[in-house]
Amino acid sequence: MTEIADFAQSLARKAGKLLVEKLTCHNQIFYKGTIDLVTEVDKMSEELILAEISRRYPEHGILSEESAAKNKQAAMRWIIDPLDGTTNYAHGFPFFCVSIALEKEGNIVMGVIYDPTRDDLFFASRDGGAYHNGKKLHVSSVNDLSRSLLATGFPYDIRVSPDNNLNFFHAMATKAQAIRRAGAAALDLAYLAAGRFDGFWELKLKPWDTAAGTLLVTEAGGVISDLSGRKWDLYSPGLVASNGLIHEQIIKVFK
Repeated sequence: MTEIADFAQSLARKAGKLLVEKLTCHNQIFYKGTIDLVTEVDKMSEELILAEISRRYPEHGILSEESAAKNKQAAMRWIIDPLDGTTNYAHGFPFFCVSIALEKEGNIVMGVIYDPTRDDLFFASRDGGAYHNGKKLHVSSVNDLSRSLLATGFPYDIRVSPDNNLNFFHAMATKAQAIRRAGAAALDLAYLAAGRFDGFWELKLKPWDTAAGTLLVTEAGGVISDLSGRKWDLYSPGLVASNGLIHEQIIKVFK
């Protein structure tokens, strides 16, 4: 796995460099919904990543945000978000990242999240730990929800769907020390793994939002579940992640 890990980290850095180079340009923006957008840089980053993977590992499957799935029956599958935090990026708000995960026979075995504006590279491998720029990570030791810094986000259909996280946010706002909504779920999860957040929840995330980040959290000693505390998978409608010490307290508020 060393060779493929080096490849994935190098690839994330290449895509991140592209994002930074294009950040101050007047990039074309396309709308997939009322507030759900994609930029031409999303597509450029994805093209770069997919081309490198296809050239190096042509037999592998690929699931990426902006393209059709490839080699669906492959034992090894890459799960890609070429630009997580697109709305931030489009507004010049520097909280975005590249997220690359590798799945083997249904299990995420490797994850890379790279924030090019801070040169923050987060890496995890199954049973191999989680790291930030080579330094081993561990989740925070905060054990009281009232002293916890949490992160969350809101779905793109917030204007039309009653299942929009506003009820959970309202309930949690008076229980936690503070809540942040920065706009890039993959980075939120990486920050949780690094102990910068104590907990995170969100609804309606996609596999490319969570594949790398959830591995980082669990390898750093954290816990993940669905919103009711049951087992979570890549296609669950909601995700709760925490340092483990406040997990049941979060679930209790949601119940």
